[in-house]
Order: sequence, then C-alpha cells, then structure tokens
Amino acid sequence: MKAIFDESSFKISKLVTNEYSTSFSIGIRLLHQSIRQEIYAIYGFVRYADEIVDSFGDYDQKDLLLNFIDDYYKAVDEGISLNPILNAFQKVVNQYKLHSLVASFLESMKMDLTKANYETIEEYKTYIYGSADVVGLMCLKVFVAGDEDTYNTLKPFAVKLGSAFQKVNFLRDLKDDIDLLGRSYFPGVDFSQLNENQKREIIEEIRQDFKVALEGIKKLPTNCRLGVYVAYKYYLNLLKKLALTNTHEILKNRVRIANYKKFYLLNKAIIRYKLNVL
Repeated sequence: MKAIFDESSFKISKLVTNEYSTSFSIGIRLLHQSIRQEIYAIYGFVRYADEIVDSFGDYDQKDLLLNFIDDYYKAVDEGISLNPILNAFQKVVNQYKLHSLVASFLESMKMDLTKANYETIEEYKTYIYGSADVVGLMCLKVFVAGDEDTYNTLKPFAVKLGSAFQKVNFLRDLKDDIDLLGRSYFPGVDFSQLNENQKREIIEEIRQDFKVALEGIKKLPTNCRLGVYVAYKYYLNLLKKLALTNTHEILKNRVRIANYKKFYLLNKAIIRYKLNVL
C-alpha cells in the first residue's frame, strides 16, 4: 500500500530535520501534531537542495542539482517518487499548491552555483526571497490550511521572518561562505575587511526585520504560534550573540548557541506564551 510508503517518507523527512537542525526540530515539535509532518517534509526538501549547493563540492554539483530538480518536477506530476524526501514533499506541494514558491526556491539554489557576489540590493533581495522567504511562505500555507485571505494578511510578516533568519545565517556563516564557498551576500561589504560599523548596520537591519516579524507571529493560528515563536527567539538570541562578538572572531569561528541555552530559551518562551506576553 502506498500509504505505508508515504508514512515512511514523512518519517525520513523528520529524521533529516532532526539530524540537521536542533533549533528547527524543537520548533516543529511545538507545532500541532496535525501539521508537523508537512513542515518536516518542507524542511527535508530544502535541506537536501541546500546540501547539494553547499556541501557536495567534491561532486558535480550542477548535475546533482539539475537531477534533483528534474526528479522533483516528475514527483509532483506523477504524485510519487522513490526518493522518500521528494515523495513526502510532492504531497505537500500538490495539497497546498506551493508550485510557484518552490520554483522561486530552486532558482535561488541555482544562483548559489553561479553567483559568488551580490553587488546590488535587487540581486540580494531576489536571492533572499527565493532561498528563505518562500520557505516561510510554504510553511505559512500549511499553518493557515491554505486559506488565501489569512495567508495574504500574514504574508508580509512571514517574509520578514524568513529574511531575518537568512541574514543571521549569512552573518553566522561568514567564515565558511568566504573560505570554503567563495560567496559574499551583503552588497557593498568586503567581508574580508568587515569592521564594527558595517556589522552594526547589518545587525540593525536584521533587528528591524525581527521587529516586524514578531507582530505577525502574534497573529498566527494557535496551531503554530508557539513553535514559530521559539524559532524566532533562538535566532534573535543568536543575533544578540553576534552583536557582542568581535568581527575578527566572527570571521574565524562559527558563532553558536549552546544546547543548554536553547533549552533555557525554550522554557522562557513557553512561559511567555502561556502568559500571552510575546
């Protein structure tokens, strides 16, 4: 029965999420059970695509990505894939009509293989929209059960949260992006010569994104609000740590939040949620 294969496909997506991200795994576990597997499927798909362009430098990444994209479209058209990650994801794509959002995401993945520097604000925004904002919008479609009016109301806030997450990732991953991948995302900034004033400007930009995003989190359905709020708090705390870290240290080491700190933030977020003081 295909139902058994589908169930196992979602379980594999969950496994991938748990292996790659402590923060998002905890956040997803706080979502209502009825929507968890869909979010696991979304994360599994975007994680695999991201791995192709970021981690598989010893292989033909372009060929791997194009094959992955072809297999994705075939899975969506046929309603099945023997790749469990794609099999789980195609069900979510077809149920919630995520096709255009996924297309934008895949375009940004292609950009990672062809562009090393983003010299204009427009390029920068296009990349962030495709690589991060649309992932938040995919999740939002699930959160609101496909209701278009609610989706359109919350869309601007979801975009800001996706942008904030991605910009924090850019700042956190500076060393690997420069040394291993040869990439520079923020336009007009030479990260090999990053100074404190430039860092402060970037952090202030991200803070403003988070500020707007929080207003949207407060308006989310109860099936997802706590999980999204916890992810927000993790990334906001990471931003605060980056703000306090010397630029030379950021260029030398990846800044992280210790697991004990994550659990402290989790408990604090749950208390604030229950008190309705987000």
